[in-house]
Amino acid sequence: MSDNAVRHFILEPAERDPDGIALIDGPTGAETTRSELADGVLKAAAALEDLGLRREERVMMVMADRPAFLEVFWGAMAHGAVPVPVSTMLPTKDYRFLLEDSRASACIVSDFFAEQVMRATEGQPFLQHVVGEGSRAPTDIPNWADLRDSAGQGRLFPADGEDIAFWLYTSGTTGFPKGALHRHKDMAFLTEVYAQNILEMTSEDRVYMVPKLFFAYGLGVNYFALGTGATHVLFDGRPTVPDVVDHVTRHRPTMFFGVPTFMAQLLASDVPDGTFDPVRIAITGGETLPADIYRRAKNELDLTILDCVGSTELAHIYVANRLDRQIAGSSGWVVDGFEVELRDAEGNVVPDGEPGQMYVAGESVTPGYWRRTDHNRRTFHGRFMATGDTFIRNADESFTYLGREDDMIKAGGIWVSPAEVEAAIIEVPGVVLAAVVGAEDNDGLLKPKAFVLLEEPADASPELAAKIQDHVRSTLAAFKYPRWVEFVDELPTTATGKVKRHLLRDG
Repeated sequence: MSDNAVRHFILEPAERDPDGIALIDGPTGAETTRSELADGVLKAAAALEDLGLRREERVMMVMADRPAFLEVFWGAMAHGAVPVPVSTMLPTKDYRFLLEDSRASACIVSDFFAEQVMRATEGQPFLQHVVGEGSRAPTDIPNWADLRDSAGQGRLFPADGEDIAFWLYTSGTTGFPKGALHRHKDMAFLTEVYAQNILEMTSEDRVYMVPKLFFAYGLGVNYFALGTGATHVLFDGRPTVPDVVDHVTRHRPTMFFGVPTFMAQLLASDVPDGTFDPVRIAITGGETLPADIYRRAKNELDLTILDCVGSTELAHIYVANRLDRQIAGSSGWVVDGFEVELRDAEGNVVPDGEPGQMYVAGESVTPGYWRRTDHNRRTFHGRFMATGDTFIRNADESFTYLGREDDMIKAGGIWVSPAEVEAAIIEVPGVVLAAVVGAEDNDGLLKPKAFVLLEEPADASPELAAKIQDHVRSTLAAFKYPRWVEFVDELPTTATGKVKRHLLRDG
């Protein structure tokens, strides 16, 4: 029998529960049953075959979170091709790089993003087909709906579990992104160890997510829902507080997937009482969740949040808080099925209470980066992958995130965690978000500098800056306080919500 993930996540669920609701469109409420989704996926496989796409060729997807995204993603795998979802938030030069790097044979682009992408497709040496999706897609290229509707029923490629199913590009907080490869078996593994064993997701759940489908966190929510029988509420627009509140109110999800940045935005807004009453659990990832935001969300929104840590290279979560165990400001405990070690610069395992770089082993660790030999040799060490993240393991075996290895600040000869200082700053009333980087003082020595986003920008003042500095000094060791506080209107972030600290460091 084929180990193609489409059989497990799409076809078998449609056979068991053909009328079950797989997808709901958040803005319109339109529903897609499991049998309709399966039919669309097989038609998508046939449409790609009709285009002439061969097995193992890449299909780059610059697509909105609509059912067509999932038809293409799962349809490509059904055909034996490799879908490559990429960020919808990029400039033309980045799409040009991704097309060249992935050597995609086909590119499918939603109408929202066509202008930037179409310019990038010009002169591509490997690209053979460009297809538009959506009612406002360019008329001089084939339309996805027409291709799908005119296609027959595709055949399921008999993939082995070791076959490459999809690629995900890293978010690229520094430098160019890297294509991480993932196998068909990775999704079933993650669904079992995280969605079922930790979140206890079932067919009774209805999930809503703020992150988008094009990166690991958002994509995982989809296959978790499909694999457990839950219903997934989609939203194709940019998540704003009014839109998300409207969707949660109308569709009453039981699980809410967000990022700490958006949780801070919710807390800074006038959210109606009872909005999140149907939500039995909220999950945050992508960046560390400050303890103050955790506590405020619990008190003001009645949300129990399970913060977690994952990566593109592992396709989803490997350290997480639990339904019966949560610690404010903590990333939680290792997910069963993964093995972790904290190591120093020489590769030695550090004792509890000392910072070290996280190394992870587990079934879903990527086989490697596409065409990145040097990175592969630096990153992969036998079964273990070096994540580049710095943590401390506590006495109760939970982990506290300190930041990216290259974001750590050595002030006065002692390491300072940006995440720790940021969490203290957010405790000051009126502060929404903060990002801390190292900056040189007049003597050329590295000290912490804070960039601060306020609920009311007009409140920015030297007095508030001094108050922030005093609060950090009284909360943490004195040498950790930010020597400079700069108020900003926004912070540069990746699609996953991680702050691009290198842009702040570089000015």
